[in-house]
Amino acid sequence: MPMTHHQPEQPPVPDPERERSLLARKWAYLLSGVTVVSLNREELDHELRSLLDALCESLCRPSADTVPAERIGARLVALGYVGEPGLRCTLDVLGKGLPALPELQAVERATERIVPALGALSCGFLLAHERNVLDQQEIMHLALLKAVRDAQWNLKQSEARFDEVVTSSASGIAVVALDGRIVRANAALAEMLGHPSGELTGSVLYDVVHPESVEILRDAMLALLDGGKERIRQTQRLLRRDGDVVRISLTASLLRDAEDQPAHFVVVIEDGTELMLLQGELSRQALHDVLTGLPNRQYFGTHLETALRRADPAYGVTLFHVDLDAFGMVCNSLGRRVGERLLVHFAQRLKAVMAGENAMVARFHSDEFGILVENTATTPGIDTIVRAINDELAEPFFVDGHGLALSASAGVVHRPAKGIDPVELLRQADQTLRRAKARRRGQWKMFDRDADAHDRQTQARAVGMAGAWEHGEISVRYRPVARLADGGVAGVEARLHWDRPGDTALSHECCVELAESTGLILPLGDWLLRAAGRQGEWWRQRAGFGLPMVAGLTGHQVSDDALGTRVTRLLADTGLPPEQLMVGVPVGALPVSGVIENVTALADLGVHVMLDEFGLGPDDLRAVEDLPVDIVRVDRRLAEWQAWSDSTFLGALVPLVRQVGATLVVDGIHTADQADWWRTAGAELATGDYFGVARPPAELAGQFAGT
Repeated sequence: MPMTHHQPEQPPVPDPERERSLLARKWAYLLSGVTVVSLNREELDHELRSLLDALCESLCRPSADTVPAERIGARLVALGYVGEPGLRCTLDVLGKGLPALPELQAVERATERIVPALGALSCGFLLAHERNVLDQQEIMHLALLKAVRDAQWNLKQSEARFDEVVTSSASGIAVVALDGRIVRANAALAEMLGHPSGELTGSVLYDVVHPESVEILRDAMLALLDGGKERIRQTQRLLRRDGDVVRISLTASLLRDAEDQPAHFVVVIEDGTELMLLQGELSRQALHDVLTGLPNRQYFGTHLETALRRADPAYGVTLFHVDLDAFGMVCNSLGRRVGERLLVHFAQRLKAVMAGENAMVARFHSDEFGILVENTATTPGIDTIVRAINDELAEPFFVDGHGLALSASAGVVHRPAKGIDPVELLRQADQTLRRAKARRRGQWKMFDRDADAHDRQTQARAVGMAGAWEHGEISVRYRPVARLADGGVAGVEARLHWDRPGDTALSHECCVELAESTGLILPLGDWLLRAAGRQGEWWRQRAGFGLPMVAGLTGHQVSDDALGTRVTRLLADTGLPPEQLMVGVPVGALPVSGVIENVTALADLGVHVMLDEFGLGPDDLRAVEDLPVDIVRVDRRLAEWQAWSDSTFLGALVPLVRQVGATLVVDGIHTADQADWWRTAGAELATGDYFGVARPPAELAGQFAGT
C-alpha cells in the first residue's frame, strides 16, 4: 500500500486587505459606542475603511506626509457628534492596530511614522472642531444681533427669543454695558465661574478677568467702540469665585441701537479647560516615546540646547549615548513583544540609576537611549555610572518565563567644548558609541577628538569614493605573480588604485576596505573583474600571454547570491577562457551562508579558486581538503611576521599545505631575504613589492617576455 507523505502545514500568510478590514470594523464598532453619528453601521464601516486606506497609504510612502492624517481628523468631526471620546477611541484603536498591519510592519521605522501621523490626525480633529465651534458661535452671534435689533420694534418678542437662546446655550453669554457692567448673564456663565444663578448681574466684567490680562480685554473693547473692529476673539483667564483660574475662549460683539449708536456688548464665553488639557496631552505625546514614556530625541535635543547654555562652567555636562547589547538577538529569538517589554524595563532601570542626579533620560530609537547629566561636585564618575547601569541589567528580568540579563555599551562626551552645536554633540556621542561597540560588548568609551577626526576623514573618503570612481580617479593596475624559483611571471593580479588629485594615492587594500564599508564593493568589484577579464583576453590575443589573471574577492562579494551569474556573464562578455581566471576567496568568509556553494559553482565553471588570507585559522587546511581549491595564498601578515621572527609554525606550514596537494603563494614579499626564506621553506609563488608594484597594463607588458 503506497505511503502518503503529508507536507507540514505552512503558517498562514497574513492578508493585508483582511487585516485592514478587521481594524476598520473594530474602529467603527468602538466609535459607535462612544459617539453619535448620522451614519448607520454599514456606512460607518465603509467610511472608516476608506479613511484607514488613505492613512496606510501615506505611512507607506518613502517620505513622511502628515497632510492625509490631518484630513482624516477633520473628516471625523464632519461625521457628527464625535467629540473628545471619539478622538480618544480613535487614537487608542489606531495606536494599537496600525503597528500590527502587515504592510506597515514591512516599513522601516514604522512606529516613528505612526506617532507623528496620529498627532497630525489629532491636530486636524482639533482644528476642525475649533472651526465648528467658531461657526456655531458665529451663527449664535448673528442670531443675537438680529434678536436685539428686532427688539427695537417688538421688545417683548425679542426678549423672549433672547431668553430662549441664552437659557438653552451651553456657552456662557453676557450682555455687558459700555462701562463694563454686566447687565445680564445666563446660568451657564454663572456655573462656569462658580456663582449662583443671577449673582453676576450688576457686577463688572473686568473684575472677573485675571489682572494680568485685564488691559488686553479693555483695549479690545475700546477698539470695538471706536469701530476699528466688528468682533474680537481672545483666549482669556477668568477668576472663579473660589479663586481658581479657568481658561476660556471669549468672543465679543457690539450691539447698536435704532440710531446706530453703541448700546451694549454681547460676550460669548467657551470653557477651554478640557480642550487645553487635551492639547497638552497631545503635545506631551508628541515629545515622548510611546512605548517607554521617556522624552524622545526631539525633546532631548531641545533640552540639550538649554542645558548647554546654563551648564556650570566648572563641571559642565556629560552626554551618554547608550545601546542595549544583543537586543536584536532577543527580538529575533523571543519575539518583538518580549523585546518591547525589555526596553520598558531598561528605561526604568536607567531612570532608577540616574534618579539622584540632575539628568534627563530619553529614548532615541530602537534600543538606543540618551542620558544628559548636568554635573555638580557630587556627580559620580563616568565609570561608576556605566557600571551601575550594567549592574542593574545583570540581574535577570523575567518575561514569559525567559530570564534575560544583558549589558549596555555607551559612548560618552564629557564636558564638551563651550558653544558646541547640540547636533554636533549628539553626533560625537553616537560615533563614540560605534567605536565602543567595535571593541566588545558592555564597554564604554570616551570621546576622542583625534580618533573622531580620523573616523570622519575615513568615512568622507568612503562616501566620496563613488564620485571619484565616476570621475575616473580609480583605475585598475596589475602586479606580477612571481615564481620564487626563478623570479619569472606566473600570472598577473588586478588591483584597485585611487589616484587622488592633490593627495596621497590609496592602495588596493585601502580601496577595498572603504568600498566594503559602504556596499560599493559589489559594483566596483564587478567592474574590477570585467576590466581584468578584458585586459587578460587582450594580452592573450595580442601578446601571447596565457597565464592566469588573478582577482581577489572580498567577503561581501563572495557571499553574493548572484556571484556565479556575474562571473558567467563576465566570461561571455570578455571572451576570457575560464581556466585563465583565478579568483581569491578570503578563507575567513567560508563559514558565511552561501559562500561554499559559490566556491563550488565557480570551480564548476572552470575558474580557478585561490584561498586568500590563509594560515590564520585552525581550520584553514581542512578547507583546502573539503573544497575544490588547489592553491592558497599566505596572508601578508605572516610574511611580515617571518621578517622578524624565526617561526617554527611558518616552517611547518608549507609542508602541511603541500601534503594536502595545494600550491602555496606568499603575499607581502618586500625583500630578497623574505623571498629566499620562503623559497627555502618550499613555497612556489609570491606577490609583493619585491617582484613589482601594481602598474598600468602598458608598463607591465615588458615582463611577459619569456613567460
